[in-house]
Amino acid sequence: MATAKQPQQGIVRKSVKIFWRVFLFGFLGFIAILLMANFGVFGKMPSIEELENPSILQSSEVYAEDGTLMGKYYLPNGNRSIVKYRDISPHVVNALIATEDKRFKDHAGIDMKGTFRAIVFLGSQGGGSTITQQLALALFNQRATNKALRVMQKLKEWIISVKLERNFTKEEIIALYLNAVPFSENVFGIRNASRTFFQKEPDRLTVEEAALLVGMINGPGIYNPRRNPVASRDRRNLVLTRMEENGNITAAEATKFKAAPIKLNYKKLDENTGYAPYFREVLRDEVKTLLKSGDLKKPDGSSYNIYEDGLKIYTTINPRMQEYAEAAMAAQVPVLQKALVAQSKVKNGSIWKDRDNVLERAMKESDRWKNGVEDGLSDKEIKASFYVKTPMKIFAFNKTHEKDTVMTPYDSIKYHRTMVQSAFMVMDPITGEVKAWVGGINFKTYKLDHVNMRTKRQVGSTIKPLLYTQAMEERGFEAETMCENSAQYFPGSGWVPAGKACPGGSITMANALAWSKNCATAYIMKQVGPKEFAEFLSRINIPTKVEPFPSIALGSCELSLFEMLWGYTMFAGRGFTTKPYFISRIEDRNGNVIKRFDYSANRKEAISEITAYKMARMMEGAVTKGTAAGLKGRLGAAEMAGKTGTTNDNSDAWYIGYTPQLLGGVWVGCDDRFIRNEGNGGFGGAASRPIWEYFFKKVYADRTLGINRDEKFIKPAELENEMSSADALVSDYDATPGAESEDQGVGTGADYMYNDFETDSKPYIDPDAPTGTKPASKDTAQKKSPSKDPNSKPIGSDATEPKKKKGFFKKVFGKKE
Repeated sequence: MATAKQPQQGIVRKSVKIFWRVFLFGFLGFIAILLMANFGVFGKMPSIEELENPSILQSSEVYAEDGTLMGKYYLPNGNRSIVKYRDISPHVVNALIATEDKRFKDHAGIDMKGTFRAIVFLGSQGGGSTITQQLALALFNQRATNKALRVMQKLKEWIISVKLERNFTKEEIIALYLNAVPFSENVFGIRNASRTFFQKEPDRLTVEEAALLVGMINGPGIYNPRRNPVASRDRRNLVLTRMEENGNITAAEATKFKAAPIKLNYKKLDENTGYAPYFREVLRDEVKTLLKSGDLKKPDGSSYNIYEDGLKIYTTINPRMQEYAEAAMAAQVPVLQKALVAQSKVKNGSIWKDRDNVLERAMKESDRWKNGVEDGLSDKEIKASFYVKTPMKIFAFNKTHEKDTVMTPYDSIKYHRTMVQSAFMVMDPITGEVKAWVGGINFKTYKLDHVNMRTKRQVGSTIKPLLYTQAMEERGFEAETMCENSAQYFPGSGWVPAGKACPGGSITMANALAWSKNCATAYIMKQVGPKEFAEFLSRINIPTKVEPFPSIALGSCELSLFEMLWGYTMFAGRGFTTKPYFISRIEDRNGNVIKRFDYSANRKEAISEITAYKMARMMEGAVTKGTAAGLKGRLGAAEMAGKTGTTNDNSDAWYIGYTPQLLGGVWVGCDDRFIRNEGNGGFGGAASRPIWEYFFKKVYADRTLGINRDEKFIKPAELENEMSSADALVSDYDATPGAESEDQGVGTGADYMYNDFETDSKPYIDPDAPTGTKPASKDTAQKKSPSKDPNSKPIGSDATEPKKKKGFFKKVFGKKE
């Protein structure tokens, strides 16, 4: 028997030795694998420095001057805003720990009990990943689908988790986790989730709100409360149960919270929502250009990325002024739209006669056409699809700015192109700070921003104050200076105004400006000189090069609203032009200022303070008796100045006005310039001025803005005698202000023809013009010069006499003429 036991004992001893050898070698092999993983053999591992400064994709945020969040710039997976632990509701922390990792506060990154449970029950009783491990995956990896790779990835997560626990406190790990994880609607981070679903900061979340958000983490698509409310409620209630089990809430509280319906206050901040969407697009381009310049670098020498690095961009926009500006436009543009579509040409569709090229271009630029090309359809097949009635959403002047309808895509193009557009910008004329920016009627539908420098329109009579300023500054003109009210002949160009009889006689410069007299303005241009005026525009910092054609005196040149306000700053700015600016500072994700902006670098002395003051007082004539009559009185302002502007046939309607504290400019028109309100309601004083007036009425009523009705333009100490009031300077005329749009004069087809895609025709040369006359613009070409004799002058009625169109008012407004 003893002999039999010895071999058996030997076998046992040998088995034990084998076991321990396998265990030892397995353990050593496991340690070796961990070491190799740690040193990056199986893929790059984050360094200690990277762990201490985790690179979470973070959206850059745009703030108004009072700290209001206006919008963000982010990549599809980077829409997150970082929030500190102290700014997260304890209910969120409790819900997260109770649901995802009950022993979070007791382990060092790896929960061995949970890991073994997951292995034994194959995950049916819950996973083994701790919050720290989930954070490691969210920060540095994407979950592998291959099982073998997933095992290796799990080992790397363990290593990273241990390192995270050694380098961060439990509170910091919780904050990092909640900032990194995705929620429903492609929203990342607890702060964005809280703002999106409840319009509140995460420190103000209630128990049931916290449970709802934490419930999303396990399945953002499955537990979306908007799309799957039942599943979302059930998941919320499960989280509440876990919180009860963990002692965070009582049984009675859990029952109460579970019975409560889901109450959302949903509003997702995207490029189409938030404050000033047109402005934010311009701001995006400005910041990207700034970052590309190389002036701003991270501590490691690399460049910042506007979509990933969590920049905080502080702007000069005033939220209340922005709201008032948008409200002003929303109140006036529908009125103009109603008048436009009431015109017979628009109602019967004849406005599109001979405009097939415009519509075809629009078709080929549409998403429908591009999708058809990608699908391999022929041009004929794609074009045919534009004539098939289709259910669609179209823009509308209602609360949601859209409505459902059925129409052909071809009719949709005509519908959307027949919308009145508008632009409004407000700024401080002294500092240059932009306070409000509205680039169009609806950013979601119409992306073209009509404020920025790239969008230029004919400026009409808003150019006249700049010409009158030069006449006063350099030619000795005064408000009382008498000016010939006659057309002027410019050798090599022709008559200005072209083809319109002028009354002759004389008129004061103050009256000429207040009533926007084209004939007197041509006389002033004659004294100043086209070349000299074009150079003056450059000297006062107008960026666009204006060619020295005589017609620029009447506004035939094209400039942007941004540039026009830049030029007007010299009036309230006491002789200094100030470039509008809209960024005050930029911070990195940690709140360190990396760039600060100073307006003083944007100021340039352009004219004397005396001239600036005289022009401001003289321009009051337009808002008392002239083309914007009564505006100053209706607003109750002590002093105010402005100028209307209208181009041929009311294609562009302008009003630029200012007080000692605030400067604002409005443009109204259609993107296709052949679409226009041809009645008297379409000139600057009727179309654009109401937007400006509405805005300033709101601003004056809001005392928190500090814009005072009683402010006056500062009289220069060197000016001995006070100027006469506008009432004394300006006479009462029986004139139609809308006529300022008539006969813009002569330019060249290449520079000043309407850009309405009519034709590619060559400039017209008037056969009756005196020898040496330059080609006239297309609109001007339709009217002949009154005489071949360069010394003769047109005779007849005043330039401000309104045009009469037989039956027009009866057709449009149902009234007798």
